[in-house]
Amino acid sequence: MGLRAGVLGLGVMGRHHSRLLNGLDGVDFLGVYDPAESVGPTIEGKPVVRDLGAFLDMGFDYCVVAAPTIYHLDIGRALAERGIHALIEKPVASTAEDATALRDLFDKAGLIGGVGHIERYNPALQSARERIEAGLIGDIYQIATRRQGPFPGRIADVGVIKDLASHDIDLTAWVTQQEYVSVNARTAHRSGRDHEDMLIAIGTLSRGTIASHTVNWLTPFKERTTIITGELGALVVDTLTADLTHYQNGVQGEPWASVASFRGVAEGDITRFALVKKEPLLAEHEAFRDAVLGETTEGIVTLTEGTNVVRIAESLALDGLTHEQPIISRSATP
Repeated sequence: MGLRAGVLGLGVMGRHHSRLLNGLDGVDFLGVYDPAESVGPTIEGKPVVRDLGAFLDMGFDYCVVAAPTIYHLDIGRALAERGIHALIEKPVASTAEDATALRDLFDKAGLIGGVGHIERYNPALQSARERIEAGLIGDIYQIATRRQGPFPGRIADVGVIKDLASHDIDLTAWVTQQEYVSVNARTAHRSGRDHEDMLIAIGTLSRGTIASHTVNWLTPFKERTTIITGELGALVVDTLTADLTHYQNGVQGEPWASVASFRGVAEGDITRFALVKKEPLLAEHEAFRDAVLGETTEGIVTLTEGTNVVRIAESLALDGLTHEQPIISRSATP
């Protein structure tokens, strides 16, 4: 008999989690909790339970929390009280205060808590990090991300910073193995919602790398690009297709002394790496399963890391609000 697992919340991500848990080696998928009457009675051939207490009575080893963010703390508390490990979708909580409370609950109970920052399991980003560690592009000067697309109807309780930019905050710190030491932001509200839907962010990391993030829900095409620039070249990651391309700095002798003294770069060789492309969500589930089994916790995003992401996201949101200005109409000069 494998680990007994379930899912709380049957939205888009809950359905994906259910699909993978139902076929995951070493796991018995028991069912889903979702109180909405609009949800059907079964998923993947397993029951959908409407009552939380009855669901938890099914006897789980671990659960995936895919409910709306505002419910994460309450659900997490119920799981911790039952001694159930949890993989919680990002953002881990609505506020840094709630995220800290979740972390403390699981630490006190001696339970494993993970956060679903799925980009860490993208094969292109994983390969980029490995190649950076091996010195392929030398010291990292800059990391720039673009995460743009149409508004997803599934999101109602957070803005674009906590829903989308949280990916970029986490992957930037993880790929570079640095911490944010400062952030600034400009945000906009263009769609009539309570939360921000556009973000331009800049940051400085702990070893001097500068970062920028362009994130919005108002672009009529989907883009997920990360550009990592170093002293020896650049890596470009497309996480939609899991493609990784290396742009090497060209090195040419320059006899003209005044030009040679300028420390610039020239175009060099371009290499598109062939990668084994495992589904990132499957890799995330395998890592969490192994953590629960006690094999290793190195492959999961910890609650402490998830809390740090929310803390940085809150700083961006606050700075963005501080700098938002009304649009000044251009009137004719008399």
